[in-house]
Amino acid sequence: LLLSPPAAFLRTTVVFLLLVLCRLKKHCRLKMHNSQDRKGPTGTLALTVCAAAVGGTLQYGYNIAIIDAPTAHICTFINDTWRERRGTRLEAYQVTLIWSFVVSVFSLGGLLGSLLAGPLAVRFGRKRSLLLNNVFLGLSSVLSVSSRTARSFEMIILARLLVGINAGVSMNVQPMYFGESAPKHLRGAAALSSAVFTAFGVLLGQVVGLRELLGGESWWPYLLASGVVPGVIQLLTLPWFPESPCYLLIDRGDKEACVKALRQLWGRDDLGADMEQILQEQGRGGGARAKRPWELFGERSVRWQLLSVMAVSSAMQLCGNDAIYFYASSVFREAGISSDRVQYATIGTGACEFTATVLCNLLIEHLGRRLLLIGGYVLMACWALVFMVALSYRETVDGMPYLCMTCIFAYILSFGLGPAGVTGVLPTEIFNQTARPAAYTIAGSLMWINFFLVGMVFPFLVSELGELCFIPFCAVCLLCSLYVGFALPETKGKTLSEITHDFDRLNFGAEGRRSPAAARARYRPGIILQSTAL
Repeated sequence: LLLSPPAAFLRTTVVFLLLVLCRLKKHCRLKMHNSQDRKGPTGTLALTVCAAAVGGTLQYGYNIAIIDAPTAHICTFINDTWRERRGTRLEAYQVTLIWSFVVSVFSLGGLLGSLLAGPLAVRFGRKRSLLLNNVFLGLSSVLSVSSRTARSFEMIILARLLVGINAGVSMNVQPMYFGESAPKHLRGAAALSSAVFTAFGVLLGQVVGLRELLGGESWWPYLLASGVVPGVIQLLTLPWFPESPCYLLIDRGDKEACVKALRQLWGRDDLGADMEQILQEQGRGGGARAKRPWELFGERSVRWQLLSVMAVSSAMQLCGNDAIYFYASSVFREAGISSDRVQYATIGTGACEFTATVLCNLLIEHLGRRLLLIGGYVLMACWALVFMVALSYRETVDGMPYLCMTCIFAYILSFGLGPAGVTGVLPTEIFNQTARPAAYTIAGSLMWINFFLVGMVFPFLVSELGELCFIPFCAVCLLCSLYVGFALPETKGKTLSEITHDFDRLNFGAEGRRSPAAARARYRPGIILQSTAL
């Protein structure tokens, strides 16, 4: 394995990434040491994002993408293993059923990971939770590599369950970590980096899964285990970066560690206004313990925040974007793309989403969250309609297969421009420190449940509805865009107090229509802190 051409490609990639990270870290330390006038965030924040995400949400995208390439090889392995045990071969529908479970058990693991994410983030902190999360990844890689030697397809199922747990934890803890570590004007861009690395993971998984690399018949166990490489990079780099400043001050009460983390991440010494915002968030929590998920459902003050997160998180999966990755080959064959070109067309989908999420990262602090969400879902609905029309005429009108492929690319571009990035930002911005882990647990659980349902139902939608298989997804996109337009306030550039005041109008009706000055007058820790210092 170590001497093979695919392994040489992976070794070169890993060494290159490590050298780049080490070089950038050294450059940032020299720059911080020599700079006396710190006026803005340093490269440490960018490196923290990279170190956390390379073993975090990148795993989610990577493990979605790599499962498509070895489909035929794993199905053959399942059938051969069954014949060796029982002396008979499985029927085609039985192989399909087992394979569907292999694919979909990843989302069940993600659901378990989402339920673990909140308690882990509160108990161990954001950074240490991401580091401990690699235990699941290591066990999954060992099982994947050993499955063919042990002649056990059950080991593949268990490996996919464990790597799903890893993805579920990182998808919830990582945006929380980024949102709490970034200054207000970079909060959206930092949290959106999770989506950028997810899209990059999809693209990387599609490339590594090519037949010329690890997608061949001899290498599929190593393809399933290859996610351990980004995990090792995270273990080597993330310990050098600070914990979330909000967690250090609010949950652990360590003011000195919080100030040190802020100076390292933001690169400035004047932190009075920033500390005041964190103390104000602490004051709103009243020193209470972290809330549990079921407690949020009975709390009127966060009713519309919770509804918004639930609606947007569910729509992110029910819009059908991930169904294209799970069954990319079958979708492109339905669109009329020849079998020898399918794997390259699939790489194009990953490249589209990666490009769109990078563009969304640049636009989110200029256009705001609501416009990107509404525009993304409306565009997806329009392209879904065009796609279904093109599918209906693909056998009678020349050029329709290529229009179908264009529609799929445009659909994914629209998804990356809005829903893919903005959805993970919202819980950090609209919930306080005590409710945030529980909100991420609820949002993540809904996302993974819907992810599992789409993975199981989509093949039957294709067989029953044929060319009209995207009608349900189109309806979800339109409904979510309407909800965001009428019920979700803009959060760009606002403090938590200002966002909470906007939601109070929905949560309490006329009772919540207080002036901003009155809302600010309820709690003013900055003045108390200043008078104590005097």
